[in-house]
Amino acid sequence: MTGVTHHFLKMNGLGNDFVVLDLRHAPLALDDAVARRIADREKGVGCDQLITIENPRHGGDVFMGIRNHDGGTVEACGNAARCIGKLILDETGKDAVTIETLGGDTVATHAEGDDITVDMGTPRLLWNEIPLSEEFQDTRAIELEVGPLGAPIMHSPGVVNVGNPHAIFFVDDVDAIDLARSGPMLENHPLFPERANISVAQLISPTHLKLRTWERGVGLTKACGTAACASTVAAIRRRKTERKITVSLPGGDLTVEWREADNHIYMTGPASFDYEGELDPALLSGAAA
Repeated sequence: MTGVTHHFLKMNGLGNDFVVLDLRHAPLALDDAVARRIADREKGVGCDQLITIENPRHGGDVFMGIRNHDGGTVEACGNAARCIGKLILDETGKDAVTIETLGGDTVATHAEGDDITVDMGTPRLLWNEIPLSEEFQDTRAIELEVGPLGAPIMHSPGVVNVGNPHAIFFVDDVDAIDLARSGPMLENHPLFPERANISVAQLISPTHLKLRTWERGVGLTKACGTAACASTVAAIRRRKTERKITVSLPGGDLTVEWREADNHIYMTGPASFDYEGELDPALLSGAAA
């Protein structure tokens, strides 16, 4: 593959950043190692996720492939869906476009200003849909805690799957939690056979949550769109918030609504273009390793 390169776009959603490769007319063989080299912030382009735009597989407008910073393939990414939605909406001139992912179809539409709304579908709430390694009848708050016995720092997370698995701990102050320390342990906890995204959520008001997330295969991120959706669902299920709220992440705010009418989650926020370029051929050949 020496000498072969490929055009890329660099985009972000609230600081959650992506390298975007359009493979519809220029196929590229990707594996975990190539994805890791591209995502490497020192030797590669650098990103939280590597996103591919591919030809649709079952009637949508495009298929969106997602690889985390560690190279592994994942099912869903809400911030990336807004970015790809913006690209395909602008490309096609349509009012709505369908983005296929391994986690299900997402419909993107233009919102107020330059914002994009994505329909993230219906949340999965049963223990074996999330999935968990043991049965819990009530997934609004499962038995899991961090800290000293009898005086845990975090406990009883709500668990939700919104195309990928999430565990959300409600705490008094998200900034007081050392998520860089507890996140890796919880992500890889035996209770989560497919690992999990770990969030801490703070109730500001019935229409406002503050959120920090340790993202599976990535680490601490400025924003995680699926975590914002999962946390909204978890808060509503525990009667903490209304059905349409603002979720404040380190990178900025998202509006999330879990509509009673159709049970779908709608997320609205920005999708930003940073720059474009050509991949270093060494990243694709392995010479940069």
